[in-house]
Amino acid sequence: MQVMLWTLPKARPLWITNVQEDESEDMEGPQSPGQLLNPALAHSISVASCGNIFSCGAEDGKVRIFRVVGVKCERELGFKAHTLGVSQVSFLPESYLLLTGGNDGKIMLWDVSSEVQKKQKSPTKQVHKRKSKRATYTKQGRSASASGTDEEECGNILPKLTITHGEKVNWLLGTTLKGCQNILVADQTSCISVYPLNEI
Repeated sequence: MQVMLWTLPKARPLWITNVQEDESEDMEGPQSPGQLLNPALAHSISVASCGNIFSCGAEDGKVRIFRVVGVKCERELGFKAHTLGVSQVSFLPESYLLLTGGNDGKIMLWDVSSEVQKKQKSPTKQVHKRKSKRATYTKQGRSASASGTDEEECGNILPKLTITHGEKVNWLLGTTLKGCQNILVADQTSCISVYPLNEI
């Protein structure tokens, strides 16, 4: 449940946080004795192109965004992204668009630019903002919908895209294939699935 910032020349951690420590803020009332919650085990980390923003996906279904400031990190944002554990997080190149994949079989695209730029006066990289486009994809009997308003609100952030993959997501990557932006997804089968990312 720990995320660490390391100095490689000395091979020691400069900063350590326990991602479960913020759970007390999110609890609305006292936990009942028989209630079992998913621990905030850190599953995946992705660093944005700017180099000082990173995301962490955890078993409790939440994504946490951190900023590296000198030799420590500050938590910028935390939101519930999936109903089960977040198995993968991946920033798209040159942007603050974040792909998440979950044990619930969903893939989501989040725009965290407005949140991380609130405290950043001069961004290192310019973030390209594009309009969300409604689309529907079909993959071997599974459906996927793209919409900025069809998902439940997570704090101030709504997913820009939701794909129902149907299988637990083990790995994902946003990449350009033949000049078009796509999402590559690996699950528990022996196949790699490819989803097109239309204009976002």
